[in-house]
Amino acid sequence: MSLFIVSLPIGNPEDITLRAISVIKEADFIICEEFKNGRIILKSLNIEKDLYCLNEHNEQSESDPIIQKLLHGQKAALFSDCGTPLFADPGTHLVNRCVELGIRVVPVPGASSILAALVVAGIPIKQFYFAGFLSRKSDERKKEISTLAQFTCPIIIYDTPYRLKALLSDLQTELSPTRQIIIAFSLTQPQEKVVRGSIAEISKELGNKPPKQEFVLILCPLQSKKKSKKYVNKQGRGRRSKG
Repeated sequence: MSLFIVSLPIGNPEDITLRAISVIKEADFIICEEFKNGRIILKSLNIEKDLYCLNEHNEQSESDPIIQKLLHGQKAALFSDCGTPLFADPGTHLVNRCVELGIRVVPVPGASSILAALVVAGIPIKQFYFAGFLSRKSDERKKEISTLAQFTCPIIIYDTPYRLKALLSDLQTELSPTRQIIIAFSLTQPQEKVVRGSIAEISKELGNKPPKQEFVLILCPLQSKKKSKKYVNKQGRGRRSKG
């Protein structure tokens, strides 16, 4: 009576863990986002299992049949199309129901595009804010970006490849053309590329047709400017304040 939350590779198939493969093999059935992708993943592992589809459109209705199977002592492995499930992906309702009913929920960690992007960013990562997917509508997206401007830590933003140009335009409008960002494209894959620079520089570099690749955008924190306070003594010599 267990639900395993299994992380899959974010691009490079060799990044799957031995534990993930073992859990999928031992599960009584599999829960995936889409049947097509679920079958492709199982075929790549030479595993045959019954598949249940759980996505943003059917999670409420399809959770109950899955719960019943779990309550009868079966084990399930839930994975998304790639990366870590439930992170900007469906599955929260199912997990909450399992917690309510005393069904064991077990994480099987693995690749994460967020952490992969952060560790190559070259910026302090003692803390960061995950903004996820911003609004598809420009006006609403601009308001969200304006709110994000108050954060002093790195900010992680997701979006689809075809909206990258619009996202960069709104970032430049609401923040500053000189604000530093980092965009990691196709992490862990052969075409992986990490670009660094100001919003204006990267917008110019990518041009009107940014690459149609999955990406993680990091909005770098503003550099704090330490100003030394001074006062002038009676002799007119500048001295550094102790304050």
